[in-house]
Amino acid sequence: MTAKKRRQLVENQKQDGFLQRLGPGFVTGASDDDPSGIGTYSQAGAQLGFGIGWTMLFTYPLMVAIQEISGRIGRVTGHGVAGNVCRNYPAPVIWSLITLLFVANTINVAADLGAMGDATKLLIGGPAPLYVVALAAVSVLAQILFNYQRYVSILKWLTLVLFAYVIALFVVKVPWGEALMGLLIPKIQWSGAFLTTLVAILGTTISPYLFIWQSSQEAEDQRIDPDKKPLKQEPEKEEAENKRIRIDTLVGMAVSNVIAIAIIMTTAATLHASGKTDIQSSSQAAEALKPVAGAFAEFIFALGIVGTGLLAIPVLAGSTAYAIGEGRKWPVGLSRKPREAVAFYAVLTVSVALGVALNFVGIDPIKALYWSAVVNGVLAAPVMVIMMLLVRRQSVMGDLIVKGPVYWLGWIATVAMGLCIVGMVVSMVLGS
Repeated sequence: MTAKKRRQLVENQKQDGFLQRLGPGFVTGASDDDPSGIGTYSQAGAQLGFGIGWTMLFTYPLMVAIQEISGRIGRVTGHGVAGNVCRNYPAPVIWSLITLLFVANTINVAADLGAMGDATKLLIGGPAPLYVVALAAVSVLAQILFNYQRYVSILKWLTLVLFAYVIALFVVKVPWGEALMGLLIPKIQWSGAFLTTLVAILGTTISPYLFIWQSSQEAEDQRIDPDKKPLKQEPEKEEAENKRIRIDTLVGMAVSNVIAIAIIMTTAATLHASGKTDIQSSSQAAEALKPVAGAFAEFIFALGIVGTGLLAIPVLAGSTAYAIGEGRKWPVGLSRKPREAVAFYAVLTVSVALGVALNFVGIDPIKALYWSAVVNGVLAAPVMVIMMLLVRRQSVMGDLIVKGPVYWLGWIATVAMGLCIVGMVVSMVLGS
């Protein structure tokens, strides 16, 4: 081997080592900015302006902690969150949570597909319902037919489309002083609208399907690698694996929040500033940007909706299939061939098919986008409590129980979610 080839091999190994660290956490963070999330951030920016931006800095450490914990559950035990719950809690607990997850994810899939269809119509014209069906079919077939490693690689590349929103931010005129004040100085309002938006933001950034996906992907990556066992069986690898999961999660959640900040600032600088505060969906935000910020901003925003949807639909439907499959102790995993995991792929397909159907039965896509985030926020709290209890059980984690700052940040995230839900309910009751 020549010296040049050796240098190239070393360089490739270095690059591969970094890319390998960006796995489940990176894809999870990117999929967090799905069309439902884009709609929530757009509505928040349009209604509340720059004053809501601080929530993205507040949620970042909480997101990282709870997602790292979910990843460690999967890597340590060899099972996802649902698999561990069904092995340690009574059946009514697991099935009540899975039922709620199925409902929330299906509504989310429906809302995302509706937004993708509308965005595609904005881009190229034509019938939005046809695009809903076509995009759903592409998402399902890709998961069933593609090789697992290739499919994960495609998901990673799809994350690049998120930076369309950073481009959109720099296309519009932003009063940066005001924007930075909104980002750095918390501004809280005691009102049903504000608290509902806050729960929707938390429900978008800290969602149960993200816990399920990252933990199940860590478990699957371990299962298909002959050199890996569940970490509690080889605790000598704990430090290296925890470091990998942490870097992966830090980067993934940072991407998620940077994009969310860009969307909030873009809509605050344009729609809120021009008095267009009644924006409740991502595609509506894209359309409204055109007269305010120009056709290019509308194009970038709409393109981002389609790309993020193609990333998020597989994660949403996949997390539903993992949760039900692990709850039933079926063979699960995208690395399995369809004939090896028929029930798993059937659930995945049904989840997307129901999402398509909801778009044809008169569901209001604007309300669905927003309230799916609120439902996820309400569901997240009990799931987070169960996770935090699981990671302190030696029967589950062996000697690798989670402790230290990550553990306490996980509880802070759980309490914050619970308080926001209580505040939202109380304000709604008092306001009615």
